[in-house]
Amino acid sequence: MIGRAIDELAVGDWAEISRTASDGDIAEFVDAVGDYNPVHSDPAFAATTPFRGPIAPGIWTAGLISAVIGTRLPGPGSIYVTQDLRFLRPVRPADTITARVEVVEIVRERNRVRLKTVCVNQQGEEVVGGEAWVLPPKSSVFYAEDRSGAGAMTFWTLQPWTWAAQALTVWAMLSFSALAACRPGRRPT
Repeated sequence: MIGRAIDELAVGDWAEISRTASDGDIAEFVDAVGDYNPVHSDPAFAATTPFRGPIAPGIWTAGLISAVIGTRLPGPGSIYVTQDLRFLRPVRPADTITARVEVVEIVRERNRVRLKTVCVNQQGEEVVGGEAWVLPPKSSVFYAEDRSGAGAMTFWTLQPWTWAAQALTVWAMLSFSALAACRPGRRPT
């Protein structure tokens, strides 16, 4: 992935990604953020709503915009400043959503880029619209994601050692406190 600096961007540049909303994606998102609104997770309840069935949380859909900004345009190293959103249509499980961002303004002296942000479903209907301000990286960022699983393996391999080190630190602090309290010439409190 390449994060593009402000001098590498032009009005009209765009990028997009597509993702199909699965029941699993929606359930994982609901669990991750704690949005247990039954319109997202309870088909019987959702059937009684105007949607007549479960829908994805709007922020799940908006998260696809974040994915485009963070991985494609401007890319790695970008920082979101603001995002205005309009939720226009529901996203249902099995809908394929395409999130697209397009550069509409560049403010070089402030290192800011204004993006038009849009998500459409597989019928081309706009489901989310909005606008974002983003800080692109100060210089190009070349990021090669480690997909080997080595990062996760290192985490789980070293985690017990981290716990042991923390336990030893606590033990040492307690020992020194006890020793300090028992010094000769000092009265216990």
